[in-house]
Amino acid sequence: MSGLRVFQGFFRSVTRGSYPQFIHLPSARETSAFSYRHLASAATSSDNASGEISSTAASHEGKGPGESDQTGPTKKPIRGGPVSWLSLLLLIMTGGGLIVYYDKEKKRHIEELKTGSSAVKQGPSIGTAAIGGAFKLVNHDGKSVTEKDFLGKWTLIYFGFTHCPDICPDELQKLAAAIDKIKGKAGIHIVPVFISVDPERDTVEQVHDYVKEFHPDLVGLTGTPDEIRQVARAYRVYYMKTEEEGSDYLVDHSIVMYLMNPNMEFVKFFGKNYDADALAEGVIKEIKENKGV
Repeated sequence: MSGLRVFQGFFRSVTRGSYPQFIHLPSARETSAFSYRHLASAATSSDNASGEISSTAASHEGKGPGESDQTGPTKKPIRGGPVSWLSLLLLIMTGGGLIVYYDKEKKRHIEELKTGSSAVKQGPSIGTAAIGGAFKLVNHDGKSVTEKDFLGKWTLIYFGFTHCPDICPDELQKLAAAIDKIKGKAGIHIVPVFISVDPERDTVEQVHDYVKEFHPDLVGLTGTPDEIRQVARAYRVYYMKTEEEGSDYLVDHSIVMYLMNPNMEFVKFFGKNYDADALAEGVIKEIKENKGV
């Protein structure tokens, strides 16, 4: 019997679920080149097909004639990993995009403030920076105030919120120390002003208790969300809720102090990099250059 016939007979036995009691394996001389190539191609055509044939052959070993194959349907592999990794990748990309956008917006606001400050120093022909303007808020005593209530006085304005854990307290302490230094060195009275960017929680009572912790002259202002939005826009102040969990949240905002002249016109802003001494010296210098003394 030729090699091709042996293979065909073996294949029919496998598909019928039984094997003959004895199969004569051909010798090398009996196996033709065609049958050898045919067997090699069948063995290497598909790993899955080979695995299934081997599994079928193994399942029949030890079974007697007439025993049926009770093997159930082959289970398909479960694909779960790629979907999970893809979801994680999309989440990381989305979060990264939001962080980049958020950081870009903050830098843009700071650059606008720097540009406005530079415009003031270039001289009257350039015009004053578009920072500041009319507003209507409520002070820590419950009295309605506008920008006109600060006319005739030099003013340092800081935007923050009373639930701020560290930055706002540090900046207000610096502000309080600086205005005392300014008064002691140059005899100039500066009105410190705190404007809340958290109108939902910063009530008049809350602001009253808060500002008195820093300086007796510190004026606290709050208002409705629309009023706060208007004054923040006028002063180019960035603020946004972050890490919100119900009523407990933080507010990210610009960390800047604005020096306003007696006409409530913007003169210069001072960032977080100024300490109390540098802030006092900077304010005195600006007032003298603007012939305020």
